[in-house]
Amino acid sequence: MRVVHGGMDGAVRVRSTRAQDGPDVTLDDAILAGLAPDGGLYLPVEVPELPPDWRASTSLADLARRVLAPWWGDDEDEIAPLLSEALDFEVPLRSLPHGRWLLELFHGPTLSFKDVGARTMARLAGRALARRGGEATVLVATSGDTGSAVADGFSGVPGVRVALLYPAGRVSDVQERQLIQARPGVRAFAVEGDFDACQRLVKGAFVDPRLADAGLTSANSINIGRLLPQMLYYLWAALLLEREHGRADAPYLVVPSGNLGNLTGGLLAAATGMPAAGFLAAHNANRFVPDLLSGRAAIGDAPATVATLSNAMDVGAPSNVERLWHWYGEGLRDRIDAVSVLDAPTLERMRITAAEDGVVVCPHTAVGLEGLARVRDLRPELAGVPAIVLATAHPAKFSASVLRATGREPPRAAALDASFRERTRVEPLPAEPAALREALLDDGWRA
Repeated sequence: MRVVHGGMDGAVRVRSTRAQDGPDVTLDDAILAGLAPDGGLYLPVEVPELPPDWRASTSLADLARRVLAPWWGDDEDEIAPLLSEALDFEVPLRSLPHGRWLLELFHGPTLSFKDVGARTMARLAGRALARRGGEATVLVATSGDTGSAVADGFSGVPGVRVALLYPAGRVSDVQERQLIQARPGVRAFAVEGDFDACQRLVKGAFVDPRLADAGLTSANSINIGRLLPQMLYYLWAALLLEREHGRADAPYLVVPSGNLGNLTGGLLAAATGMPAAGFLAAHNANRFVPDLLSGRAAIGDAPATVATLSNAMDVGAPSNVERLWHWYGEGLRDRIDAVSVLDAPTLERMRITAAEDGVVVCPHTAVGLEGLARVRDLRPELAGVPAIVLATAHPAKFSASVLRATGREPPRAAALDASFRERTRVEPLPAEPAALREALLDDGWRA
């Protein structure tokens, strides 16, 4: 993958991480396919440089129109309104003491950063499907917030069905309520296993010859349609930092990390020319990436998932490691920092942030804040560098953890209160390929 300087000659094409010499495919084909036929993940063959006017953007949607729509070449005018429709909510940058900022990514309909990618991908996939004809089944494994964002984004899209797989008993009560809300064309499956078991089922389904005609596609971060819009809010954060807070120096970007789709989006943004002083992958007890970068783990290892308070990041073997290693190889160690934060310091950081900074945060955001504090202790040269931490979910989605850490309930969220009044629908599913295959081929899609 290389950066194209001086503008674009046509639409961006993508290639599997497992096919050094091609074939290249269009963005539309990659979004509908999800996983490449060889089991690899799609990455752009060439990354366009940021357009000169990107700093003039007045909203996240306007930024998407200027930066991302041109990736579709001659179809730019069709793509731009879809991006504007998907990204019609605020993404504010909140200042904290000590040169820190929170980028609040939880103001979308399901109160999670996943709304940015899922809503955008739903519209892009719907357009591509309408052009091609036929039907598609979106198959997605979720460790918390992805599923509800995908369900909300795709429900009602013509020709699209959604199958959500989540680990039974391993998501918060609020997250589960959002996942199992009855929606047209959406089925939620509570899998008897952890997130990695869900992910194995999804990956296995894509290469199952008996599902070859099922029109399967993905909507978690293995799908490049999720990654591309996630580039945008890093750029938006850099703009807000300069425009609203008077800091033109490149920020250090802190990413609460699980399956690494969010981090991959940030590195794509940097590849286009976004100023960045570095990236921190802040993990919970699922520490494969910190161990990989320190030499205590190797590519191909498959550690078991550890259940934590920051459950949306409970991923033992992140899929997007394949993208990052294909992209940078051993050089990844020079591109990112990585830390692992356990539950006790996560709760303590939530307490400190509420007591000293006056801000209530979710456990995932707290992992990022605690990770930043540790890295700053180890690297004094970062003390004067502005640091932006991605605030990934509304704290009301994790009220039990907030109460435990701070002694008080988090602020209420009307969207969550409303979800508890909706009808629900969920189906138990053994962590067996045959069980998933049977469910996908039956006629149980009515809400």
